[in-house]
Amino acid sequence: MNKLTQKTMFSSKTGDWATPKEFFDKLNWRFGPFSLDPCASDTNAKCANFYTAEDDGLSKSWEGHTVFVNPPYGRGIDRWIEKAYRESLKENTKVVMLIPSRTDTRYWHKHVMMASELYFVKGRLKFGDSSNSAPFPSAVVVFDGSTEQQIFGAMNR
Repeated sequence: MNKLTQKTMFSSKTGDWATPKEFFDKLNWRFGPFSLDPCASDTNAKCANFYTAEDDGLSKSWEGHTVFVNPPYGRGIDRWIEKAYRESLKENTKVVMLIPSRTDTRYWHKHVMMASELYFVKGRLKFGDSSNSAPFPSAVVVFDGSTEQQIFGAMNR
C-alpha cells in the first residue's frame, strides 16, 4: 500500500466508503429488495429512493422501507447505528447495515448486539474504486424489529 493510500485509509479525513457493487447485489438478493439508501450521494446511491448528506437521512423517517445503510465511518457512526435500530422497531421496516466490525466500542454493545442477525464478513472488502482492501474488517447488521431469535454467522465477500 502506498503512503498516500495508507494516509487516507487510516485517517478520519474521509468517512465515505462506497459499497462494492457485487457485495451490495449479494445483500440485496439475500435481505432486499432494498427500497431506501439514507447514506448516499448523487453518484453512489444504491436505491431509487435515497438521501444525501444535504438531505440528512438521520432526520428522516425510514418507516415502511427495507433500508440499506453504509453509514459514514468515523465520528458519528454511533448515531446511524442507533437510528437504524430505532427505525427497525417501526412497522414494516427492516434495516441492513454494512459497518466496520468494531466490537470494542460502546455503540456495538448498546445497539449492534440488539440486531436480529449479525454476520462477520470473511476477509476485507475493497470499497469504491480502491485497488486495496480496507484496513478494517466489516460486519453486516440486520435490524428487523424482531426480538425472537438472534442469528450470528459469517458471510463471504
